[in-house]
Amino acid sequence: MIDIILKDIETPGNLGAVARVMKNFGFENLVLLNPKCRKDNGEAMQRAVHARDVLKKAKAVKKIPEYDYLIATTAIIGTDYNINRSPLTPDQLKKILSQVPTKTKVGILFGPEGPGLSNEEIKRCNFTVAIPTSKEYPTLNLSHSVGIICYVLSSLLKKKNITEHINFPTNKDKEILLEKIYQKLDNMKFSTDEKRETQKLVWKKLIGKSFLTKREAMALHGFFNKLR
Repeated sequence: MIDIILKDIETPGNLGAVARVMKNFGFENLVLLNPKCRKDNGEAMQRAVHARDVLKKAKAVKKIPEYDYLIATTAIIGTDYNINRSPLTPDQLKKILSQVPTKTKVGILFGPEGPGLSNEEIKRCNFTVAIPTSKEYPTLNLSHSVGIICYVLSSLLKKKNITEHINFPTNKDKEILLEKIYQKLDNMKFSTDEKRETQKLVWKKLIGKSFLTKREAMALHGFFNKLR
């Protein structure tokens, strides 16, 4: 299950356009995080056209719901030294999501229309995806960004998943594993606290991108337990 999450959406026209493009590609689950406009706004409904049902059942929330995987989107990318903003492409995201059961809860988070997601917001996500665009004008309209991501992932909605019989760790399982790793890192010597925090961030992104099975996560937990 894939939710499209819009943070601080302000423009009713954009909201309606997002609903329309979601339905174009078979997506129905829209989450509005602290919206600045109403989903029943006349302009939003007009722009949604035949996707008004997507708008009507959209959930307005004050905080992000619990997801097995939360994915940030950004137009501002960095080098591999900027771990938070070192993104996957939409095609790479599709390849990863094709390995998980359809019951896995996935949220794809889109930032405000102007500034996008902050570094702190991106840091809270499991990993980041960015759409390759022209260097001269890299920023897409919100509805266009949602449309491209939905188009790339749309084939996953119809494809039978061959990993349905495999158990995957819950978000809580991953938090417990990361806490074990963080404990070990806290007991290691680093020349600076910043290097220790970088290690923690790297491990968080590795666990997020790897899509471990539950058995693999348990094996890693056992391994870190054995480290002195």
